[in-house]
Amino acid sequence: MLEMRGIKKFYRTEQIQTRALAGLDLSIDEGEFVAVTGPSGSGKTTFLNIAGLLETFDEGRYLLDGEDITHLGDNARSVIRNRKIGFIFQSFNLIPDLDLFDNVDVPLRYRGLSASDRRQRIESALERVGLASRIRHLPSQLSGGQQQRVAIARALAGEPRFLLADEPTGNLDSKMAEQVMDLLQEINQAGTTIVMVTHDPGLAARAGKNIRLLDGLIEDQQIVIDKAVLAS
Repeated sequence: MLEMRGIKKFYRTEQIQTRALAGLDLSIDEGEFVAVTGPSGSGKTTFLNIAGLLETFDEGRYLLDGEDITHLGDNARSVIRNRKIGFIFQSFNLIPDLDLFDNVDVPLRYRGLSASDRRQRIESALERVGLASRIRHLPSQLSGGQQQRVAIARALAGEPRFLLADEPTGNLDSKMAEQVMDLLQEINQAGTTIVMVTHDPGLAARAGKNIRLLDGLIEDQQIVIDKAVLAS
């Protein structure tokens, strides 16, 4: 599903060059649920942005779903991103003046789908996250956990090959965070590949694989089986 080889990323100003990724090698198979952890500045967000085709990189090779995207231009990357990748962010990124239906509809409008197809996808996605009865509510009428479920529905409506989640429970209390994790696990068990960045070791332990980054490289990689962590 995702393969990176020797990925390097530098951020440059006139006076300094900062290395965010230092030759990252990483493979993620279809259907995996991977949690990426590490201290601030370890390269987690940079990795996620590159994986989601939101940023380019300076060196290395990246294959996504069997396609080499290393040298693709912005337009081609945008097409792949829109059709294959779903994003879930810590801040929800819902449009406050739009109801749930229209919030989920926004990215679908760029796909050229018919109105009937979009409606079916939206209703199905909101049903899947347990919010079909709130379809005409505004985000302000929902709890934080419900808003994050809308954000998940928005990602699912695009029928992505895999989901990228950046601290998806960061703005939630512990009970709501567990509910969101329950939903993500259900989505993964239905076949969707998920890559999640988190600082919470308890949430990371619920993923099938943990990858810890340090200084732009993988420091440790572990497989989680029945809550027992086995080094791989």
